[in-house]
Amino acid sequence: MAARRAIKSINWSGIAERMAEEDKAIFSAFRTKSDGYLRRMQENPESAPAIDWAYYKKHINIAGMIDQFQKEYESLKIPYPADTYTSTIENQEKEMHEYVQKFIEESNERIKSSQAEIKRIESLLPFNEMTMEDYAEAYPDSAWNPDKPTMWPHVPEAQPGPEPDPIPKPEH
Repeated sequence: MAARRAIKSINWSGIAERMAEEDKAIFSAFRTKSDGYLRRMQENPESAPAIDWAYYKKHINIAGMIDQFQKEYESLKIPYPADTYTSTIENQEKEMHEYVQKFIEESNERIKSSQAEIKRIESLLPFNEMTMEDYAEAYPDSAWNPDKPTMWPHVPEAQPGPEPDPIPKPEH
């Protein structure tokens, strides 16, 4: 008979900690189903009960029938379904591990660049001590430029562009 394969314990609380709030109801339903399946599986014995062939041979006197049943029963092999998912899951695990490592490396690079930007900003003069020239040197994109005057309120969205904004179409 095929061996019973089941996970002995699952860290449900560890999984629940990582779940988003909107997914917890789905997770709870999944956990309930999983526990039900496990409980039903554990109700049955791991192997089929042994048959007392001597008892049947003694009480049934049909020539050779019990021997034939015993021979057929012992030769019966029910194959355990082939495991076609473990390799796929392991491949996905490797891919996700590589993805996570790549994400960690990219995040560390972003952290380094952000820390460098923080150091640069900390090295600047405080705004209340800056002159207009200091500000223009520190922030050339947002400083006032006499070659490109802007209109009030001096934000990019309020500046006239090369073409006027299109007239919006009515909603109805």
